Amino acid sequence: MADGLERPPPEERKRDPGQGNRALENGTQNTASYQAAESERQAAILIGSDAAVYEAYPIKRHRSTKREVWQRRLHLYGIVHKMRPMTVRQVFYQATVHEIVEKTDAGYAKVQTDLVVMRKDGMLPYDWIADNTRWQRKLETFSSVEQALQDTARFYRKALWADADAYVEVWLEKDALAGVVYPVTELYDVPLMVARGYASLSFLHSAAEHINILDVPAYIYHLGDFDPSGVNAGEKIEETLRELAPDAEIHFERLAVTPEQIAAWDLPTRPTKTSDTRSKGFGDISVELDAIEPDDLRNLVQAALEEHLPQRQFEVLKAAEESERRIIGQLVAGLGAA
Repeated sequence: MADGLERPPPEERKRDPGQGNRALENGTQNTASYQAAESERQAAILIGSDAAVYEAYPIKRHRSTKREVWQRRLHLYGIVHKMRPMTVRQVFYQATVHEIVEKTDAGYAKVQTDLVVMRKDGMLPYDWIADNTRWQRKLETFSSVEQALQDTARFYRKALWADADAYVEVWLEKDALAGVVYPVTELYDVPLMVARGYASLSFLHSAAEHINILDVPAYIYHLGDFDPSGVNAGEKIEETLRELAPDAEIHFERLAVTPEQIAAWDLPTRPTKTSDTRSKGFGDISVELDAIEPDDLRNLVQAALEEHLPQRQFEVLKAAEESERRIIGQLVAGLGAA
């Protein structure tokens, strides 16, 4: 299309069979009809209606009216409600795919501003938007020995990979997406290595030292942008790990973004930056990791991990973990009563 925006297949653009959208989009409707349509729209979104979330939204090039801003925010709510947690940039990409905003800096600014207002107004829970680029360091402390023991019991985790025949790590190019992927890696007890583009030599050396002493094969899954630097960054991670851990058996796989995913999911693209010194011969289009729907990204990671820790084995280990947690809790309770 003229704006370069990649659209989802027609079958994925579901239409709302109700009257709400027509009332919202028709400026000639009277106030009562509009208010009724707004109520219908909000109810549809709050119960998770795909039709409310994914209907194409007419992009406005002029200054938005209050009604248009409210309608846009309802659409954004629907997207985040379905795919949370998401980064701001992921919300922006989904908003462009579903024609809620234009794929420009101005469109990104609208989404960014709307998400701030929606969170401050209580329309959107804060923890639905992930931001792992800012964090704090603080030593964990306890008010008493009893509290320390209680916390140990409550947060006890079993080492799920202690007897596995493989070691697995997930490497992520973008720090901002860590909060999107971490729920899966945390559940499966797998290290999430955030490289932030090109990983530093110190970070790579630390990772390689651990891999080099393993007595099982190491499987490294990399998630990064499909652009000259994003692809090259993954290649450099693999090259350096092999160099620094010469005795290890390393299997390295680029999990995302791949050309096959771009085609299969009709991911939104951008022109490859000619200013990138690695762009020669790469191709005309690039795709950011943020363009993949959060659920698809999490499913990719989970499927990779289950190649080495099948679901049935995982469930057995988690059941054992819960049993051991209860035992520790009973021991702590017994100490407190003594």
